[in-house]
Amino acid sequence: MTSSELWTRATADCYDAEEAENSSATALGPALAFLAELAGDGRALEFAIGTGRVGIPLRGRGVPVVGIELSEHMAAVLRRKADEDTLPVTIGDMATTVVPGGFTLVYLVYNTISNLLTQDEQVDCFRNAARHLEPGGRFVIELLVPPLRFLPPGRTVVPFDVSERHLGFDTVDLVEQMLVSHHFTRDGDDGRYRRADSRHRYAWPAELDLMARIAGLELERRVADWDGAPFTQDSAKHISVWRKPT
Repeated sequence: MTSSELWTRATADCYDAEEAENSSATALGPALAFLAELAGDGRALEFAIGTGRVGIPLRGRGVPVVGIELSEHMAAVLRRKADEDTLPVTIGDMATTVVPGGFTLVYLVYNTISNLLTQDEQVDCFRNAARHLEPGGRFVIELLVPPLRFLPPGRTVVPFDVSERHLGFDTVDLVEQMLVSHHFTRDGDDGRYRRADSRHRYAWPAELDLMARIAGLELERRVADWDGAPFTQDSAKHISVWRKPT
């Protein structure tokens, strides 16, 4: 078992509803096009596939997708939408679980590598990606840039969403390189909010590049979003692509 927090049945059952906006065809279109191009005629492996928010529509584009997922509850929601023959899923952690065959693409989206709470496990995740990749294959990660620029001296709290139905802020431990995301979500109209917290280990792009080198992968491309905008010092996140040498 890795240090990743295990998503519960309650979280899994409401996940798709809460991510409906990010799961729309408009929102997902650029990511699916990006990933499908890298997969080419080969197979894709999604680490932490969850409820299939990305894997199922990518499979719909003709890319054979296989998933690894730690939470049986999240995988159960996926299974309501796609059977095992359509999209095989193995229950296990993304740092050590091995599935059969080779892949032209391994991908890990939506900041999920930060669910691994130690540097060693994040390195193992890169090694596991390299283990599954065919020569010339790519490993793709989508990850937020740590929001430390928004911290005034002496402060450890950064708000990231203040909207009608959701309040979100991060508390940051600068010594341990840890971040806790706090979510207050209003489900109904009675004024009451549901609280959820999640822990993450943040990492800079340069640290990920070193992890990739340890795993035998080479940085091929880094952009600011799925549309391919240039990555700059002002980018809030990055899409990074590492390649396994031939």
